[in-house]
Amino acid sequence: MPSKPDAAPESAGAVPTVADAPVSEALFRAARVHRIMAGSLLHDTGLYPGQELLMMQLWERGEQRQADLIKTLGLDPSTVTKMLQRLEQSGFVTRRPSPDDRRAVVVGTTRAGQALRDQVRQAWRALEGVTAAGFTEAEYRQAMRVLTRIEANLTTPPSGTVGDVTHTSAD
Repeated sequence: MPSKPDAAPESAGAVPTVADAPVSEALFRAARVHRIMAGSLLHDTGLYPGQELLMMQLWERGEQRQADLIKTLGLDPSTVTKMLQRLEQSGFVTRRPSPDDRRAVVVGTTRAGQALRDQVRQAWRALEGVTAAGFTEAEYRQAMRVLTRIEANLTTPPSGTVGDVTHTSAD
């Protein structure tokens, strides 16, 4: 990790500040405003941010088991269950027991859910346009590389880390 400019000496028991993790703080801020913008762009669809990702999986792959959606989205099962309940109440998806395995639940889109596809696609194109506004092609590619690396770092922590704290030897 690069050294932080003007970093104050760390003292034992010091309360962490955003200055201790500028990349994480910047990523948090960007993710927060990105989600707000997504919500604004999705408002007319009746979907909340995150629900469109689940719908996109159903549009791209068709009807599928709830367990497969959970795995693909990388979300907690209770989160996906709550999303599906809300989407079902809104009339966008159906859930039914699998004919092959009564323990499994199969999820599909309704006509109303299918009708959202173009609106969601337009919202995501607009979100991408706002997110990458002013980027050169090289900056866009670099941003994609950096974000991919951050995702990899967070999903597969390098050896020598425990929890969310990296330990280095004092040798």
